[in-house]
Amino acid sequence: MTDTGPANGSPVVRGYPHLDTARAAITALYQRMSDDGVRRYDTSVAPADVAFADGDDLHLGVQRVARALVQQLRLPDARMIVSFREMEHAASVELTAGPEYFIELNDRFRKHRRDIGAALAHEITHVLLHRLGLSFPGTRDNEILTDTVTTYLGAGWLLLDAFREDRDSSQKLGYLTPEEFGYVLAKRAIVFNEDPGIWFTSPQGYTAYTKGKAQAVRDEQQPPLTTAGWSGRHRYAKDRRYALDHPGGSGAASASGSGSTSGSGSGNAGRPYAFETLTDGLRVSFPCPTCYQRIRVPVRGRVRARCQLCHTVLDCDT
Repeated sequence: MTDTGPANGSPVVRGYPHLDTARAAITALYQRMSDDGVRRYDTSVAPADVAFADGDDLHLGVQRVARALVQQLRLPDARMIVSFREMEHAASVELTAGPEYFIELNDRFRKHRRDIGAALAHEITHVLLHRLGLSFPGTRDNEILTDTVTTYLGAGWLLLDAFREDRDSSQKLGYLTPEEFGYVLAKRAIVFNEDPGIWFTSPQGYTAYTKGKAQAVRDEQQPPLTTAGWSGRHRYAKDRRYALDHPGGSGAASASGSGSTSGSGSGNAGRPYAFETLTDGLRVSFPCPTCYQRIRVPVRGRVRARCQLCHTVLDCDT
């Protein structure tokens, strides 16, 4: 059984504490689905398809919204049986062989119906991941994987729109922070040329999206990409010079997928790129700004690199 997280009342964590895990989730999604599979989700669920007015019949409305999300997540042979009960978490789903899956929603959603779609989106994504056989070890990382996939496949903007704060109370669904939801949503928007900002009803959700978008744009401006700014290019040139002067040294050590590098001698700790000396010369590796799969190219000036995982073509100045 899986959960959507606390329904309300818990302190809202801000910033990017789970960013590495969210990036790893995007990589894992592309690895499991392929670029062609991910691109089948080129349209996000429409606000009208998951709208829920107070005057709507509760159970008929829940089934309508659930069907819309099943279609969004490409699960045509799955049927969601939704009920309500008192519980600590916002929602939960029992993962079985299917085709019927039982979802329980917190009783508070009987009156707060506008966020039913958000809770269902997370739980139905659990079903998708269960069928794909895609999971991360540990509850926390697996829930972050679920939030990330929900958002990247076009249903997670609902979770960010469910984030609301005022002087006396707050509500947030899911395990990503609001800014992390905004970040993943912006990464999707870049790939599919969407403008999710027009869908928000929550001012706090929209603000978190703009902050996450700024972080996502920075991913597209890291050296050795030609879009990198002057300061990044200056640091890169310094690190490259060190690597050329110290072939095989610690400053040329390859980086991990999280984007950290070793080699305190060159001062390049924390850079997204890393150098390594091979028999045919110096190479630089860096994460693809779309899927975070690491790309390795020779250090020889202007080159075009094509990510073998998501097929993004990148202009580089190595």
